[in-house]
Amino acid sequence: MMEKNSKIYVAGHRGMVGSAIVRELERQGYTNIITRTHKELDLINQVAVEKFFEDEKPDYVFLAAAKVGGIIANQSALADFMYDNMVLEMNVIHSAWKNGCKKLEFLGSSCIYPRMAPQPMPESCLLTSELEKTNEAYALAKISGLKYCEFLNKQYGTDYISVMPTNLYGPNDNYHPTHSHVLPALIRRFHEAKEAGLESVTCWGDGSPLREFLYVDDLANLCVFLMNNYSGDETVNAGTGKELTIKELTELVAKVVGYDGEILWDISKPNGTPRKLLDVSKAEKLGWRYMTELEDGIRLSYEDFLNNPMRAER
Repeated sequence: MMEKNSKIYVAGHRGMVGSAIVRELERQGYTNIITRTHKELDLINQVAVEKFFEDEKPDYVFLAAAKVGGIIANQSALADFMYDNMVLEMNVIHSAWKNGCKKLEFLGSSCIYPRMAPQPMPESCLLTSELEKTNEAYALAKISGLKYCEFLNKQYGTDYISVMPTNLYGPNDNYHPTHSHVLPALIRRFHEAKEAGLESVTCWGDGSPLREFLYVDDLANLCVFLMNNYSGDETVNAGTGKELTIKELTELVAKVVGYDGEILWDISKPNGTPRKLLDVSKAEKLGWRYMTELEDGIRLSYEDFLNNPMRAER
């Protein structure tokens, strides 16, 4: 168990997940949280990372830093995504181990699971068949990180764990017009359509794919819970166990934003994977369950979007 004054390093504290973990730790009364901006510490620089860990010697590490992006970014920079993520996580995990870190938690992504994984996807389906080609580079890097944690546990008796979240949304999300994920992209589109008085908004595909969404503060709550209550080589899925169609999601976002124009579907555009649902029974057996329902979470996200100075960037 982490003590309230244990030295806790949150890597990636400015991102959506890292900032939520810092909020959750503070909410629970942890007082010794250390962070570094990218400018202060480039996690891809091995020498800099080794020096940071030698100087600071954190007791616990949440590794939420990553180079991320949507489908377009992933496909256009495969080599960069693989190199940057692999080097970053290896530097942090290795330096944590060398400097006596008591426990490390690695944040992955549900894209690590096979393209044709059984639905809902259990943790055990990892590496049972081939990956989705569009984000293979990112997935391979994330699999390497969680496997390195597992192998350190096996070879050196460390207590390093990993957690695999489903689609996330919430405060500090990325609302970039081309580099954002589906939910924040919809918030932005419907807001701009409402502002411009557009009669209709056209979305890709036919709206039939099923997706699951977890509010990022719920994930942060699980991350702290697992740090205190879970040890094991296998990863733990983080999700709600609930899914809805992209069409239902789109209508829900339009409702929350207050856009009442028509929603059209461009069926010449791809749908993506038909279904991606995580099996969350493992987290539930450990005693954890999500708290924020989707409509409430979208409302909180829209408030964040309206107060987000980055959203105006084209």
